[in-house]
Amino acid sequence: MYFNPSQKLSTIAELINAKFDGDPDFPVTGINEIHRVKHGDITFVDHPKYYEKALKSNASTIIINKKLECPNGKALIYSDDPFRDFIKLIKKFRPFKSSSSMISPTADIGEGTIIQPGVFIGNNVKIGKNCLLHANVTIYDNSIIGDNVIVHSGAVIGSDGFYFKRRPDYQDKFESGGRAVIEDNVEIGACCTIDRGVTGDTVIGRGSKMDNHIHIGHDSIIGKNCLFAAQVGIAGCVNIEDDVILWGQVGVQKDLTIGKGAVVLGQSGIAKSLEGGKTYFGSPAQEVRQKMKEIAAMKKLPEIIVKL
Repeated sequence: MYFNPSQKLSTIAELINAKFDGDPDFPVTGINEIHRVKHGDITFVDHPKYYEKALKSNASTIIINKKLECPNGKALIYSDDPFRDFIKLIKKFRPFKSSSSMISPTADIGEGTIIQPGVFIGNNVKIGKNCLLHANVTIYDNSIIGDNVIVHSGAVIGSDGFYFKRRPDYQDKFESGGRAVIEDNVEIGACCTIDRGVTGDTVIGRGSKMDNHIHIGHDSIIGKNCLFAAQVGIAGCVNIEDDVILWGQVGVQKDLTIGKGAVVLGQSGIAKSLEGGKTYFGSPAQEVRQKMKEIAAMKKLPEIIVKL
């Protein structure tokens, strides 16, 4: 999420009633959680295990719960609960706005776009030309949809990311302040769910096609011309490069990359990054030839055991 206009370090610290280390006029241009952080952004860290990662990240400002030496070119804000204060900032700069109509008057809808009965379009949504939104589609606030996009019935675009912090007696919700961005010529099947980024964008690349009942987690980036079959589930912060095919019921773990042109066969589970240009199967997913050899070998085990 970008700030428009840019904010000063002192202003951000004042909003959360915190002390800071750095030039009071130090610019803060946006807010992002650690997986998608960019230069100029503010992020947070609240566990010693991740201090070094945050301090060495592209973030320019870090909310942190321990007083450390401030790295050159960065600023630190000290908080007893960085998660809480980070959420305060999201709510300040991207507050929830209720709707009073099925199609918000602030929505920008392109020429030739067809909207079927029962479609909900939230605040500040932008939809391109010649799109088709079938009955009962829901488009949350701030979502962006390109030209020639088809969205089938019951799909939800821009719902909150599944991101919680475990507290002693409850799960603390990470309020989503990002967007869902659907590029040109995408088709989204019935009952798909595409979560918006928690602070950045969830992106579906140009020309990608999705079957029914697919879930895309927060801040995931899907490349161009990908094909996903029914019931594929993709966790948050996943990078899927161009021309990837995921067949039915493939499950993808968070924060990994699937390389360009990879094909993953049905019901496979992806637990780590996969190289592009290869076909995979199994859980955890392996190159298909190796996996099939293992399956063939396992079939021989009863015979081997009897001989023993």
